[in-house]
Amino acid sequence: MTTLSHDSKLANPDNTVDVPGERAALVLNMDKFSQVTATVCRVNEADRAPTAWYIAFALAVSLLSVLGICIGYLFATGVGVWGLNNPVMWAYDITNFVFWVGIGHAGTLISAILFLFRQKWRTGINRFAEAMTIFAVICAGTFPGIHVGRVWFAYWLFPIPNQMEMWPQFRSPLLWDVFAVSTYFTVSLLFWYTGMVPDLATLRDRAKGKLQQLGYGLFSLGWRGSNRHWHRYERAYLLLAALSTPLVLSVHSVVSFDFATSQLPGWHTTIFPPYFVAGAIFSGFAMVVTLAVPARELFGLKDLITLRHLDNMNKIILVTGCMVGYAYSIEFFIAWYSGARYEKFAFMNRAFGQYWWAYLIMVSCNVITPQLFWFKKIRTSIPIMFVLSIVVNVGMWFERFVIIVSSLANDFLPSSWDLFVPTWVDIGTMVGAFGLFFTLFLLFCRYLPMIAMAEVKAVMPQADPHGAGAGKHGKH
Repeated sequence: MTTLSHDSKLANPDNTVDVPGERAALVLNMDKFSQVTATVCRVNEADRAPTAWYIAFALAVSLLSVLGICIGYLFATGVGVWGLNNPVMWAYDITNFVFWVGIGHAGTLISAILFLFRQKWRTGINRFAEAMTIFAVICAGTFPGIHVGRVWFAYWLFPIPNQMEMWPQFRSPLLWDVFAVSTYFTVSLLFWYTGMVPDLATLRDRAKGKLQQLGYGLFSLGWRGSNRHWHRYERAYLLLAALSTPLVLSVHSVVSFDFATSQLPGWHTTIFPPYFVAGAIFSGFAMVVTLAVPARELFGLKDLITLRHLDNMNKIILVTGCMVGYAYSIEFFIAWYSGARYEKFAFMNRAFGQYWWAYLIMVSCNVITPQLFWFKKIRTSIPIMFVLSIVVNVGMWFERFVIIVSSLANDFLPSSWDLFVPTWVDIGTMVGAFGLFFTLFLLFCRYLPMIAMAEVKAVMPQADPHGAGAGKHGKH
């Protein structure tokens, strides 16, 4: 299949129109490899970041300080500063944990699964999608550590010898979380770092300051771009992708077992693993769009993160949104078909009980809003897709809230029912987690290559020695 001609590119600058017999360009207005290198590296090599970066960083650090204050107050006072009650012993803490684990899934999906399926459009967005995974898992890992009450005993979560000669309860799904999330974080970090090695070497070779040369040189691991280096790199990248693929499907399944292995109405259901995985991919891709839209505008990356990349991600949001909507409906069917009065009440209470407003937000944002992506004008409209991606993540946060809080607040006995109301510490911790996420992401954008240069060059026509772009490429 041939590539789009120069005239076709001009006629179709948004590269979203499929022309029979031609492959849509994934890199626009660049005929040389050196143009890709210069475009990506100038973000890291600039003496000053754009003014908008400093404003965003100041806001993110401010929110991060709120997180520090809330956690410090929690440690000094105890979990009573949260709005927890009996029976709602899980609320914002586990809601945020599940939300952030879900956000991380799109990064691994774009990186690993799309790589194994040879989807070339992933190359423009996979690097910062992988970074998003790392930072989201860091945010998620914060909450299991702080919600246990006696945080100085958090090491009990790990299967290590202790002074009481006791082992953790291996039948507890909370312990499964520790293994699942720590393994997911480790493999994702290695995958992200391995993919950056060639690009770090490029920054090392272009660096003018001694400190930059030392830093980039240290982390590029002596990369010289030899045939042996490329061979080892591609093998390692492929193996890590193969390891990450089952992880992305299993980790959120394990998280869903926190609920599915209990006997609580509304939780004890076998649909949770696939339902949670679909929701995680749904929210994760929405966050990638949320990050990609301002990044391509702020750092001048529109020729590398094109409308086709965004259009494809919006299509995945549409598909997974339909899956999530199907899961919502099948939950009600299962509750009715089961004939169990407690199960029926749990779902009727979600929709019409004291948290009806949260359920309405969840359905509106996760089921109704994504249907707008059936229309190409909306899928390719930057302002609209940016707003809708934020709306989707709002809905996914409320999904976790509805599942956790409404089920706990109204369980088997009306005498034990209670209403959960968040405190300022609950809200501050939630908002502060976003500060931690965006602080790490903005630092990544400033000091590390956001685009996988080596992979982007590999999908350009000039990389094919027998293709139309042969002989046109410039220096690396």
